[in-house]
Amino acid sequence: MTLDDVPAVGALEHRLFPIDAWPVQMFLDELSQPETRRYLVAETSGGIVGYAGLMCIEPIADVQTIAVVPEHEGRGIGSTLLTQLIEEARHRGAADVLLEVRADNPRAQQLYVRFGFEQIHVRPRYYRDGVDALIMRLQLPAAHPEGHEATDAGQV
Repeated sequence: MTLDDVPAVGALEHRLFPIDAWPVQMFLDELSQPETRRYLVAETSGGIVGYAGLMCIEPIADVQTIAVVPEHEGRGIGSTLLTQLIEEARHRGAADVLLEVRADNPRAQQLYVRFGFEQIHVRPRYYRDGVDALIMRLQLPAAHPEGHEATDAGQV
């Protein structure tokens, strides 16, 4: 995501999350912190159809946002964005990736479970309309100094 993408992302944000939309300034603020943030967009010839963002302050990475326009759901865009965020978290040395998801959004919850996230907590009435947030965590395998992932003892 670049500064030029922010107006389109802001418009999508208000369309997709009318109650809890981030103000455009929040995206600008996030992009101004590349040392701890990474934001992506998914584009087609018609423009931006998805976006996602990660904050990583070792040892925790947090998925700040992830969204795909409904008419492009089911095409692997959300999976691709999430895969890239998880890889970014690994690259930045995170041990865990956390996220909040609406309790009334089973489609998103299923995506996260497929990636290995597990629910670890509930934040009651987290969203402005009173819906709970499920806190989910993905534990990342520790990497050896040579860059190879650790394996269980006895495995080669």
